[in-house]
Amino acid sequence: MLLRDFFIQLSENQLLNSAAKKYGLKLGAQSVVAGTNIEETIASIKELNAHNISCTVDNLGEFVSSKEEATAAKDKILSVVEAIHENEVKAHISLKPSQLGLDIDVDFCYDNLYEIVEKAAAYDIFVNFDMEDFGRLQTSFDMVEELSKTFNNVGTVIQSYFYRAKDDIEKFKDYRLRIVKGAYKEPVEVAYQDKLDIDLNFIELIEYHLLHGKFTSIATHDHNIIAHVKRFVADHNIPLDKFEFQMLYGFRTDMQKELAKEGYNFCVYVPFGEDWYGYFMRRLAERPQNLNLVTKQVFTKKTNTVLAVAAGAFVLGRLTKRNK
Repeated sequence: MLLRDFFIQLSENQLLNSAAKKYGLKLGAQSVVAGTNIEETIASIKELNAHNISCTVDNLGEFVSSKEEATAAKDKILSVVEAIHENEVKAHISLKPSQLGLDIDVDFCYDNLYEIVEKAAAYDIFVNFDMEDFGRLQTSFDMVEELSKTFNNVGTVIQSYFYRAKDDIEKFKDYRLRIVKGAYKEPVEVAYQDKLDIDLNFIELIEYHLLHGKFTSIATHDHNIIAHVKRFVADHNIPLDKFEFQMLYGFRTDMQKELAKEGYNFCVYVPFGEDWYGYFMRRLAERPQNLNLVTKQVFTKKTNTVLAVAAGAFVLGRLTKRNK
């Protein structure tokens, strides 16, 4: 838990985030980011599609504090929707309400989300609402529900570390849902703190939605959980078109291709842009072992082992040396 908390603290550090944005690609951040622009990202999606792997695309961005930034993010996502349609790739959108103005003005954020969902619906492209920390949770769910009154291409995420997750998954069982463990530091009043409790709830949520839900995206790199799901769907005669496995871009790529070859629906979470740092730190917070699953080294071989794990400290060290 100490290591997890450390990565979360790094993800929330704006100085490190800015430094990583400036220097990160030189350090090998492209191992976990599909591209810095839409063209590069579409090329990465096409490569994955060639292996019968679909994608969900995330326009990376942290610490949005102005309407100008939120509008720019909206315009970028609209461009991604257009690019998915024009290139006829197998992909959909993942977005974070906070990037689109949730912390600035709820109505402004909703208007941005409506515009994205409306355009995606016209092209029959699904839009998944990523869930963030507990303070943003209910408002985000409320907007998903409101948009679903008009559109049928909206889904969201259930995080297994929240006590309320079982109630939420029952409420949203008629939605396409991604089940995850959760990647933010949450207090004991609202979230499980023990890994075993989180894992057990994760499996319960997956099983519930497989049996009762619309479509289930199972987001995990854990081969034990994947094996459990395989047995569960076989034992309960759950059709393969009712679920998919999801992993992050650049992680366990051999397993990704193998699961797709076995006939399972497989989707890769494809982040793009230069604002990669907070995203990557939260992935390490979810599961520190993820660092060992990246197919290419994110950092140079000369990097000290401790700094390689800390990641943000390494970026800060590089920045400090440069400024001397």
